[in-house]
Formats: sequence, C-alpha cells, structure tokens
Amino acid sequence: MEFPAEFNLDLGLIRLIEEFREVAGQLNYDEHVNLIDISNIPSYAWMRRVTQRKRQPKKGKASLLFDHLEPLELAEHLTFLEYKSFRRISFTDYQSYIIHGCLVDNPTLERSITLFNGISQWVQLMVLSKHTPSQRAEVITKFINVAQNLRQLQNFNTLMAVVGGLSHSSISRLKETHSHVSPEVAKNWNEMTELVSFHGNYCNYRKTFAECEGFKIPILGVHLKDLTAVHAVFADWINENKVNIVKMQQLHVTFNELVSLQSASSQLDPNMDLIHLLTLSLDLYHTEDEIYELSLVREPRNPKSLPNSPTTPNKTVVPLEWAAGVSPKPNPTVINKHIRKVVDSVFRNYDHDHDGYISQEDFESIAASFPFLDSFCVLDKDQDGRISKDEMMAYFLRANSQMHCKMVPGFVHNFQEITYLKPTFCEHCAGFLWGIIKQGFKCKDCGVNCHKQCKDLLVLACRKRSRGASVENTSPSPFCHGSLPGSPSLPPGHLISITEKWAIKTILSG
Repeated sequence: MEFPAEFNLDLGLIRLIEEFREVAGQLNYDEHVNLIDISNIPSYAWMRRVTQRKRQPKKGKASLLFDHLEPLELAEHLTFLEYKSFRRISFTDYQSYIIHGCLVDNPTLERSITLFNGISQWVQLMVLSKHTPSQRAEVITKFINVAQNLRQLQNFNTLMAVVGGLSHSSISRLKETHSHVSPEVAKNWNEMTELVSFHGNYCNYRKTFAECEGFKIPILGVHLKDLTAVHAVFADWINENKVNIVKMQQLHVTFNELVSLQSASSQLDPNMDLIHLLTLSLDLYHTEDEIYELSLVREPRNPKSLPNSPTTPNKTVVPLEWAAGVSPKPNPTVINKHIRKVVDSVFRNYDHDHDGYISQEDFESIAASFPFLDSFCVLDKDQDGRISKDEMMAYFLRANSQMHCKMVPGFVHNFQEITYLKPTFCEHCAGFLWGIIKQGFKCKDCGVNCHKQCKDLLVLACRKRSRGASVENTSPSPFCHGSLPGSPSLPPGHLISITEKWAIKTILSG
C-alpha cells in the first residue's frame, strides 16, 4: 500500500507475493492470506479499468465534414485521443526512457509520440490539400482557433503538435497563403507560439502550466527532457551509502505531473463516429520530402528572389527533439479495424434512407479529411453515382496500401526507362503511354509498365518472374484478371485489343 511503485518495477516480486499467498492458503493460514493484498498496485487497477467499456449514450447524427467541424469540437476530440494515449504511459515507461535514452521496447510511449507527430503532419496535409491561397488561409485560421481552444482545455501537448504543424517549413514558406490571414488571427497565432516557445527553457509554458488547476495535459517532451537532465546531472548515491535525496525530490516533482493523468477524470463526452474518423486520419503517413514537394506545388519557389535556393527541403524544425524520426508503423490488422469503424460511422450518419448506399457527393466531402487519397483507384465501381460499404472499404484499403507501399519490400520495383514498340498502358492510372521514345518505365523484375509520374504511386506488389522469362512477351495487361479494382473480370491470358482497352478505360473513368 505504501510502495506500490516497487512492485511495478519488479514483476517478479508480484509473482513471489502471489506464490506466498497461495502457500499460506495451502497451510490454512487464513489470517495471513487476508493480509496479503496486492489490489492497490496501480498497474493492476489500471488493467481492470481498461477492460471496462462504458456504454455510449445514443447521440444525434454527427457531421464528419472537416469544413463543418467547429474548432472547439475538433479540440475536444483531439484532447480525448491525447488523454487516452497519455494515461496509458506508466511510471516504468518513463523510467525506461530515462535510463536507455531511447524508445526501445517502449511501445506505449512510442504510440504517444506517434500521435503527436500524426497530429502535426495532419495539420500540414489539411492546409496543403487546398488549391488556392485563400482556402489554405481558412484552414490555417481554423487550426489557430483549434489551438486557442486547446489552451482553454489545458491540453498543452496537442497544442504543441498543432503549433509544430503550422510552424513547419512546408507551411511557413507559403507567403501568399499567409497574406490572406487576418491581422487579428495572426496576433492570436503569435500568442500561441510564444506560449510553447523553447526560449528560456520553455519558461512561458512552465509558468502557465503551474497556474493551471484540475484536468491538464503537459507537454510530454518538456518533462521528459527534465527527467533526463536530472538523471544525468545528479548522482544516485552520496558517499556510496546514502541516497541522494535532492535527486529524488526533483524526480518526484516531474513524475507527479506526468502520472497524475492516470487517476484524473476527464469531462469530455466524445462522439465516437468523429473519433474513428480522426483516428484513421492521423494514421495516414507521408514522408517529410513528400510534404515539402506538395508545398512547392502549391507555391513554387521564385527563382529571381531565391537564386541559390537548395533543391531539397531544409532540415525540418521539430518542436521537440524527442519527437523526431518517430513515424507510425503500419499494422494492417489495426488499420483495417479503424477502416471498418470509419465506414460504419459514415453510413450511420449519411445513409439517410438506410438502403446501404450514400451519394458520391457526400463521400467526396467526407474524404476531405483524408487529403490526397483520390488519385489511385476508382471508387464508384459500377458508375451508378452511389457508394456501397464494400466500395468504400475497398477504397480505404487501397489507400492504405498506397500510403505504406514504400515501406513494404514487396512493393519495391526495379524500374528502367524504355522505348515501347507497341501501344502500352500504365498499370497505375490506366492511361496510354504517349510519345515516340522513352514513353514510360518498366520493372525489369516483373514487367509492369507505368508513367514516370506514376511509378512512385504504383500499388502493385513486385512478383519477380523466374529466370529466362521474357519481360516483353509476358508483360501483364493492366486490364487482365485482378489487375485493377473495378476492372472487368477476365480469364488469365485473355488478349485485349487497343480498341477494347480504350473502351474499358472510358467506362472506368466515367
């Protein structure tokens, strides 16, 4: 009861106590059995709380459209996700990070950092998904309002993630976009950035956080930095036989702030449909280079004003070093579960006549929460203007494959630019490879063909042929059996004429 942390640090001690209690029971020492009580160990209580699922009250229909979501609504639901992630981090997780200085064998802490980076990246992608400067300025304004609401909710960790996303070089370089942000919003933005600024060892944040009462979520990286510094500066022992009380007191203050969320109660009452949508949105992953390239597409560099500008993006300004390099690891089982929940949520809120379909217009509006997912496959397979659950599931599963294909060795192709001597179509977009010479790229291992701009987007595993097989003669047609979602099911080896190919392509593209 007085030293539960010691039992958390040594699971063998817990097993020993359990065995001791069992032996006492076998010897009929009932009084001693009653005295051996390990119910106060926090990890045991936490494990029991995790398995208790509260029944969600029935709510009205939720809007899943990003443009319709209020900043306060977004802030509350992001805070709920942060709260769930934060309270799972145990004392031993923090201790492991301090001792080892890394996230090895620390999945709980890694998931929390992944959520932080996922929010920051999602903010960037939502801004860059808009085509005009004024539209991008509207998204920036919305996220600044979200940051203000996060401050009111005393959720400083997510506030730091949003500020980090808007401060990223891919967003901060958009001068034309920022010219459309109003002076009042710009002033609010400056206040938010000053609050979480690293100047003075985060003095503004530390003062504000100390003044907050009740439910509050600290900036994880700042407190991890404090713990690491205390552990490195102070010795554990004084004169080899005395515990360094000063170090213990310093560690206690920081640990107390971090673990207090495990027993704190949140007043947030989230709509789980929106939670599912946000969870899947934050799982989507793009590299730093890809995001910066998107920024250059939106607002190209001015060669006259920047004659010596580098061709590669500058080093990313990460708000906290502890968050750098931590990206979501693709787990097909978990992501597929999220996809199913999102699809169910969409139909629960938008299938008004309960016929198992929603309109394509509704889905395209909802898909705005998932930027850059509309370039890889046909959504409405039968071209009837309605989307079924199966079509939507296939769409998101295909999107997930595209997101992570570069991380999976089976998707790495050995492309070579070649000149085609006969009409050939792209495996990715089904478009014709136009030109006289060097019309496209062919994989030397499996023979797939595609445009130059499509080769990095191709979602098709590389199946290396046996030695001696001819690449030219065995190149699969993009409209053969099982090649594209929504394509006609044809027997393997079926040959299609150019006219038939154009006809099928026209049907698929509408």
